[in-house]
Amino acid sequence: MDDRREETKAPSTDPETWVESYGDYLFRYAWHRVQNRDVAEDLVQETLLAALRTRDGFEARSSEKTWLLSIMRHKIIDYIRKAGRERSMDNELSPDDISEEFFDEKGMWAVKPSCWDTDPGKVLEKKEFWEKLMDCMAELPKKMAQAFSLREIEQMDSEEVSQVLEVSSNNLGVLLYRARLRLRRCLEVKWLG
Repeated sequence: MDDRREETKAPSTDPETWVESYGDYLFRYAWHRVQNRDVAEDLVQETLLAALRTRDGFEARSSEKTWLLSIMRHKIIDYIRKAGRERSMDNELSPDDISEEFFDEKGMWAVKPSCWDTDPGKVLEKKEFWEKLMDCMAELPKKMAQAFSLREIEQMDSEEVSQVLEVSSNNLGVLLYRARLRLRRCLEVKWLG
């Protein structure tokens, strides 16, 4: 009878293996979202500490890696919320900056978008594309990069992203629009040549 109880218990997690098994993966995941090595390292540490504190509650409904990643995602969202409160929007682009960069005085494209003759599904599978996308995202203003990352990469819904970034839905739409324009241009240069 006691043997059966032990079989139904959640397997114990071994924190001593976490850094070796998942450290690099968690770091890359965090770095791609926050674009800052020091912050990514801190997020990995916070994630592992939180997992260590709550490991008794791990019920193994998912893999250990998925469980750690779930904790990491919450840590990233908390970081973005905190950073948003501490930073003003002064360093963000004004509407005129975007207009001058992409459109002429009549509102027409200053430089028309290139025709991408590639299959978008196949491009997303290429490691090189993701590296270039991350390079381009690093060039975006912080809040714009965070909005794009949460909405398009994390696939959070717009309402949730607005809450995390503490912006109105209209402001989020503007941030995403500007991010897409700048990323398009950057990828045309860095990816399509």
